[in-house]
Amino acid sequence: MDFNGGFKISVNRNTVTALKNLGLSDYEIKAYVANISLVSATASEISLASNVPRSKIYEVLKSLAKKDFVEIESGKPLKFNAIPPHEIIGKSRKQFNENLDEAEAELNQIYEKQIPNVPAPLWLIHGPDKILKKEVEIISRAKKSIYIIAGLLFKDEIPDLKDSLDKAINRGVHVKIILSPFYNDGGDVDLECIRGLECEIKTLNVPLVKVIIRDDKEMLMGVAKIEDKKIMSSSAIGIWNQYTELVEAIEGLYNFIWTTELFNKP
Repeated sequence: MDFNGGFKISVNRNTVTALKNLGLSDYEIKAYVANISLVSATASEISLASNVPRSKIYEVLKSLAKKDFVEIESGKPLKFNAIPPHEIIGKSRKQFNENLDEAEAELNQIYEKQIPNVPAPLWLIHGPDKILKKEVEIISRAKKSIYIIAGLLFKDEIPDLKDSLDKAINRGVHVKIILSPFYNDGGDVDLECIRGLECEIKTLNVPLVKVIIRDDKEMLMGVAKIEDKKIMSSSAIGIWNQYTELVEAIEGLYNFIWTTELFNKP
């Protein structure tokens, strides 16, 4: 968008779109961009710099003041001081994120209430990327507990898995992880960042499966083919389960394994 008249100001299309998303009209965008280029100016100066007609400029600037994009300084003539962009964008970003968080919480609540009502709450998920997305989704819903058997981990999933577990731990979720000491997914999987999580972690040579149990309510189990003692990630299949009875049974087995003396053996 170009602004002509004593000098020329250019901002790219993405900036214009962002300002429109913040609720500004075309005239308001022109006036605000001209104002920040002048920092502090009269209505006439902003009109000249922005090509907003003089007959419209006071109305436009007052609207910008109501939206907290400019401050009006008393005097003759009035001066209009631009609010720094970082303040406006920072405030808008904070509000936007708060709105997103609120929407996510409300929509997740609706979603979670309906899942058990599905006639057969058990789904197959194909491929490591989709399995990882489901893992992160399940962990994000945790309110009480997350129990994990990590006998199967994909090399590229560690950063996202760690980030989602960190957030759960910070929410006060009780996290327990059983790690296998052996991995080969086209190369060694770096487990150090997982071991660095502030949660309970034990090491045991468990089968090559992945199990995630959330709040006694839902479970994800992942398996993959093994060829030449290597995990074939592309063959991975996840089983997402909502049967409470099965979840409780597997959680019981998990707690039995967790407390067994096997962990104390060399």
